Parts: sequence; C-alpha cells; structure tokens
Amino acid sequence: MKEQLPKQVYTNEYREQAVLLVTRDGLSIAEAARRLSMSLKTLANWVKRAKDGRLPASDGGAAAGRRIVTDAEAENSRLRRENAELRMERDILKKATAYFATESLRGMR
Repeated sequence: MKEQLPKQVYTNEYREQAVLLVTRDGLSIAEAARRLSMSLKTLANWVKRAKDGRLPASDGGAAAGRRIVTDAEAENSRLRRENAELRMERDILKKATAYFATESLRGMR
C-alpha cells in the first residue's frame, strides 16, 4: 500500500520552477515529479494551468496562514520514502537468501 503523505502547500515560485523543468528543460512530467518527490497529478495540473495561463504568478510566499514546504522538508520527505523503499527491498532480499539457502541444503541431502 502506498504511503499517504500529508497535504503540502508549495510556493508559487516553487510551482513555476517545477513547471519550467517540463516546459523549458524538456523533462517529462513523470520524471520531473520523481525528481521533485511530488505527485505526478499535482505537477500535471500545474503544467496544464501554466499552459492555460492560470498558474498564479510568483509572490515569494504561499497563501497567508498556510505552511510553506521548504527545500529541506521536501528533501527529507523524499529521503524518508527512499529509505522505506530500500528497507523493503532489503527485507525481500533477506527472505530470498534464507529461502535459497534452505533449498540448496535440501538438494545436498
């Protein structure tokens, strides 16, 4: 099951930079979303709004009273997801190693 992340609020400047990765730098939406550790759907919506001219202009901050996701927090979130994925892979490899070790012992009998 996919880990549910708390809803994040991004600055308009961050949104603009994310959209530029797709429109100016030529990355696919999926690749840009992966690099930014954000939802593919969110980035796709931003790109669509930008093409329609509906992406808010950069104001240097988020809406009043809303939490701004800093680069450090975004990186921390990405690293936590990566850590969880690596732990899962490690656990699978441990189980596979144990399974094949017992199978090879059975073959020696």
